[in-house]
Amino acid sequence: MLGRIDVHQHLIPPVWRKALGGPVGWPMPRWSPQRATDLMDAHGIATGIVSVTAPGVVIHPAPPAGANQPARDLAVAVNDYSAALVADQPNRFGFFASLPLPDVEGALIETRRAFDDLRADGVVLLSNVSDRYLGDPDYDALWAELDRREAVVFVHPAQPSLSILRGTPAPMADFVFDTTRTALNMVLHGIPRRYPRVKVILAHGGGFVPYAAHRFAALAPHQAKPPLDPEEVLTDLRWFYFDTAMSASPTSLPSLMAFAQPGHVLYGSDWPFAPADVGAYFDRFLDTELPDPTRAEINRDAAQRLFPRLAPIRA
Repeated sequence: MLGRIDVHQHLIPPVWRKALGGPVGWPMPRWSPQRATDLMDAHGIATGIVSVTAPGVVIHPAPPAGANQPARDLAVAVNDYSAALVADQPNRFGFFASLPLPDVEGALIETRRAFDDLRADGVVLLSNVSDRYLGDPDYDALWAELDRREAVVFVHPAQPSLSILRGTPAPMADFVFDTTRTALNMVLHGIPRRYPRVKVILAHGGGFVPYAAHRFAALAPHQAKPPLDPEEVLTDLRWFYFDTAMSASPTSLPSLMAFAQPGHVLYGSDWPFAPADVGAYFDRFLDTELPDPTRAEINRDAAQRLFPRLAPIRA
């Protein structure tokens, strides 16, 4: 038993499935709490910190300046369901609360409720909603609240405003691009420097961030607000945490480990949207390509520092 803490695991609340009314760019898998714990037992996962995947709770975007009541209501329903799951099995599950961005007022209301009433482990934000990325100046009030709480934020990719390539579902390629896009957008708009107490996890190894970081650093100095030199850009990109979901391969893992700060790489499975055999494929590399102390850090130790309530877990 590895005692892994999985920071990238999804759930499918019945109310959310009904609201979607169809696929999300990928076949909708079967999910239940029992199926989740069975998968976790089979893959050495002690605790899964669950979240809903894209498109999150904004199924029908509202006008940019307006409140989105349907999204607010769905966020409440999804988060109540997630909190009940955790209350029933607190050692097996945690959850990232969904927020109705770009409705900032609604997001602030649900952030406070999620942390104060539901005891969420963090929040999940999509890389973009209606082509608005996470460095958007209108989101400053939310970042300030999350910084005040020293919150953990899980950034999950969404479909960018691009035509989907025929035969190439968005989660296969476009999601990786959009994670990179929002991370760079955050750095260029000063999020890591203005809100340093937030801990932001990028899904899927950060997309292309580790591989392309020096390209961004060399080109960014005159684009950042305020201006940053290349080393400052690299420092800000290393501020992020990264999960290993579908990213622990013999080619991507060395780049990720060379770039990330020590303790900033966390285990992720992406189940059930990544089928069990896909997770096993990448777990194999984690289990064979890294020395024991590094594996323990990724599988469990780094996450225990982010989520102190899980610290008693032992392999």
